[in-house]
Amino acid sequence: MFAFYRRGVPEMLFDVRWPDGSTQSFYSPSLVVEDHLRVGAGYPVAEFVDIGRTCMRIADERVRAKYGFGCAQSVETLARIEAAAARFDAAAEVTVERFQR
Repeated sequence: MFAFYRRGVPEMLFDVRWPDGSTQSFYSPSLVVEDHLRVGAGYPVAEFVDIGRTCMRIADERVRAKYGFGCAQSVETLARIEAAAARFDAAAEVTVERFQR
């Protein structure tokens, strides 16, 4: 699915547990997520969304610097984070479950 990125951009998946106990995986075309989130840590939903925005902006910039164009996957990931987060109170806690490279 992400074969283009696998050839030259470090990528990762990160799994989270939402306040209702559901889990979800998100794609990042950069390892920047490891600089901003910690496995096992809980974050208020609003903070997690803000961190997601920061990470996906940085990831998009890294892809743009390397290839000359932005990353549609980082835009899609942010949209998925925002849509999922909208189901919960901003102060509820989302937990980072794991990183997968």
